Amino acid sequence: MKPITLITGASAGIGMELARVFAAHGHELVLVARREDRLTALADEIAASGQPRPTVLAADLERPEAPAALAAALASRGLEPEVVVNNAGFGLSGAAATLDRNEQLGMIDLNVRALTELSLLFVESLARHRGGILNVASIAAFLPGPGMAVYYATKAYVLSFSEALHQELAGRGIRVTALCPGPVLTEFQARSGMRVDRAQQQLELPAARVAQMGYAGLMRGKRVVIAGVGNKIVVLLMRLVPHALLLRMVDQRMQEIRPD
Repeated sequence: MKPITLITGASAGIGMELARVFAAHGHELVLVARREDRLTALADEIAASGQPRPTVLAADLERPEAPAALAAALASRGLEPEVVVNNAGFGLSGAAATLDRNEQLGMIDLNVRALTELSLLFVESLARHRGGILNVASIAAFLPGPGMAVYYATKAYVLSFSEALHQELAGRGIRVTALCPGPVLTEFQARSGMRVDRAQQQLELPAARVAQMGYAGLMRGKRVVIAGVGNKIVVLLMRLVPHALLLRMVDQRMQEIRPD
């Protein structure tokens, strides 16, 4: 079986940049997302740069059967993961009681269930290759988020789960890293319905830079990578502010950046 790096949500944003970074470091890739045309264009770009052409697998990871189907597709091609990058995910802005319930459950299916299954599905091959798991969380993982309650909760899960796996799998030679970016200008904002204001722009990092930090952190075996000095300061300040006050601050902030 040939070792590969599996990257989900690779059709745009941080996932696309992670694909470019891993390819530049010599990893053979399998790219996964719903939009096959975008994956094919990215695979063509990587091949044109002189790297092995990635395998493209179109899949909707919100569907419960998708991870198992993905594993079967890899096995049928003689491929097994050396690294799993769980980047696929989305957010929705608005009060949880008023947002579409099925969309929010779909968010949990993608951000939590699929990530969990793909993190555990390939443990044996990751151990054989002494590889790793890079799970994309967010600085949203460090606090509750009124106005994006389910999204913040999913990212808190990703961080907690990844840190626990980091400890559990270390003895098998598997590195597990949670990548926690702050604001990154990608298609995420459009789908979530958030506006990007001046305060967010001051913390914003290019997706390419976030991807480089994530790759470097995984290779060094770091448990958590908070992308950017500004975001590290924000996370530190969160721990110093009383929780009740922090909740009110986040609620007010989300009302300011929510669409009218």
